[in-house]
Formats: sequence, structure tokens, C-alpha cells
Amino acid sequence: MESELAALVNLAASTVVGGMATAGWESTRRAMGELWRRVHPERVDTVLAELGETRAEVLVARRNGDERAERELIGEWGTRLRRLLTASPEMVPELRRLLDELSPVADEAEPRTGGIHLTANASGRSRVTMTGRDINTTKRWSL
Repeated sequence: MESELAALVNLAASTVVGGMATAGWESTRRAMGELWRRVHPERVDTVLAELGETRAEVLVARRNGDERAERELIGEWGTRLRRLLTASPEMVPELRRLLDELSPVADEAEPRTGGIHLTANASGRSRVTMTGRDINTTKRWSL
């Protein structure tokens, strides 16, 4: 169960910090506020303020291409979420629900907004593989 909790916390922290730099910021903020309100209602204003501070740091990190700073912020929120779930394990299903809500994969029945623009140039025998989300590949070699 410990490894499952660690995986959930890592995914949640990454989703939350990643959502801070997107159009999904307000949804991320609202979801985290709901989570904390259920466990520590007295801390909601503080957590929301900290989310705003982290958002500013994420935006600067992304603008500067500072992946290390973003990983550190993910680690910080991972620690907060782990502590929250350790103290209130009944919130695990709620965190999973919020992750489903915040997931960048939209329901296919709903129109997608925004987008990703990828450009690649290859020459000779080069191969280019690009994705805006998960990708699975199988390489078959032929001579």
C-alpha cells in the first residue's frame, strides 16, 4: 500500500504543479481548496495562498526552462499531499476523484480546446517521434 500511496502522491503533485502553468489553473486551485477544506478547513486560505505562490514560481521556471525548480516544487507538494493522506487516509478516494477531474486527457465526446504545436525536421534516415501525451512504441529492425 505504501508504494501505491507514493505513486498516487507523485502523480497528484505532478498534476497539480503542471496544472498551475496551464489554462486549468483555476480548476487546480479549486480542487486543492476542496481537498484541504475537507481535512483542514482552517488552513484553506493558507493553502490557496501557497498555491498562488507556487504558480508564480512554476511560471518563472517554465519561462526560464528550469526543470529542476519545477521538480522541486512537485516534491514540495508531494510532501504536503503525503502528509495530508497519511493523517487522513479516507481522503485517498477523494484525491483520485480530483485527479480524474484534473487529468489533461479530456473525454473524447467533449471538444478539445487549446492544443499543442509540434514541429520537427528530419533528414536522411532519421526518425522523429513526438507526442503531447503518452506514447508507446515498438521498434522493428530490418536490414
